[in-house]
Amino acid sequence: MEKNKQKIYKAIINTPLGDAIACSTLKGICFIDFVDRKSLDFLIKVMIRELNGEIIEKRNSLIEELEKEINEYFLGKRKEFTLSLILSGTDFQKEVWQELLKIPYGEKITYLEEAISMNRKKSVRAVANANGKNKLSILIPCHRVVGSGGKLGGYGGGIDKKKYLLDLENENK
Repeated sequence: MEKNKQKIYKAIINTPLGDAIACSTLKGICFIDFVDRKSLDFLIKVMIRELNGEIIEKRNSLIEELEKEINEYFLGKRKEFTLSLILSGTDFQKEVWQELLKIPYGEKITYLEEAISMNRKKSVRAVANANGKNKLSILIPCHRVVGSGGKLGGYGGGIDKKKYLLDLENENK
């Protein structure tokens, strides 16, 4: 490992929607997304660069705990995650992702409502774009944001996964 590089542990975790790649440092979870996500490799490279990290293909205790909490979520037994999260992105992206964390389990808002709640009504496209760069799928619930009129809109993991997550939360409110 290069000197001054942060260790980023990486492992595959299984979910009902397929395998997901999970990454963590010793301080928190820094990445989780489905292996078939569009632009997966790009997002991982960006995360590595932003965290000045180096990947180690190995589980650690945080990834083990993440897998436990994700499994509980899919069983409808967990509505909030307790793990420390490491947000890697621009200040604007981090602001958007913090806003996503405010959306209650089982609820949906539109991209416009999200932008308005951030006092950025004119930046709705930029807000939606930042949602799409979320590196912590499910943990930061970008799946809870829909287009006007309730249209599901984009989701990096695919619309089928977004619909599944929304239906799961709606059934377990």
